[in-house]
Amino acid sequence: MTAVDAGSGRVVGVVLAAGAGTRMGRPKALVRRPDGRPWVDLAVTTLLDGGCDAVVVVLGAASREARALVPDRLAVRSVVATDWERGPSASLLTGLSTVAEDPHVTAVLVTLVDLPGLPHAAVRRVLDDGGRTLPDRGSLRRAVHDGRPGHPVLLGRDHWRALRAALGAALGPGAVADADRGAGPWLRSAGAQPVECGDLWDGADQDRPLSGRAPSCVP
Repeated sequence: MTAVDAGSGRVVGVVLAAGAGTRMGRPKALVRRPDGRPWVDLAVTTLLDGGCDAVVVVLGAASREARALVPDRLAVRSVVATDWERGPSASLLTGLSTVAEDPHVTAVLVTLVDLPGLPHAAVRRVLDDGGRTLPDRGSLRRAVHDGRPGHPVLLGRDHWRALRAALGAALGPGAVADADRGAGPWLRSAGAQPVECGDLWDGADQDRPLSGRAPSCVP
């Protein structure tokens, strides 16, 4: 059973995996764990196991190669952010626009591909606020780790229009991709509810190869 064990509308996970991975040395959508499992597969599986009904993976850099790593499952699809080079706001806008095509979706749960340590327990906790409430159109929650904001982020449908307007403004004339902070500033101003997940994991992303080694990737 999905949507956190029924009782609410559809919740779609969105994995942002479009960046070039400059500090990593290659696009993160191509990176694998030491055991060979792709990060993008980990992210998709974690969102589904945590309670999402479906998952959309937003690709950009090396999208042709990355598509081959997206799990071939009925509940999973990939889309390409054609303007991914403009920064994370562009990728998130692509994800929101894709999900918005389905009127039955009440909320999206957003995460990043470079969080290979994200446990499905954290996904479930953000979705149902630790068992207190189901996700709905008005939900606005984000994981925090010892008070530090992170992912995943739950965005109810009632907030999408305002968020899309804020993201569009961030991509306006004179915008600098490296200065793009995605949804962070808007989430702060909108008063997103914090959901403490520091007891589950540290919330750290992996921007660089571990121990200076080149990350494993597809040929």
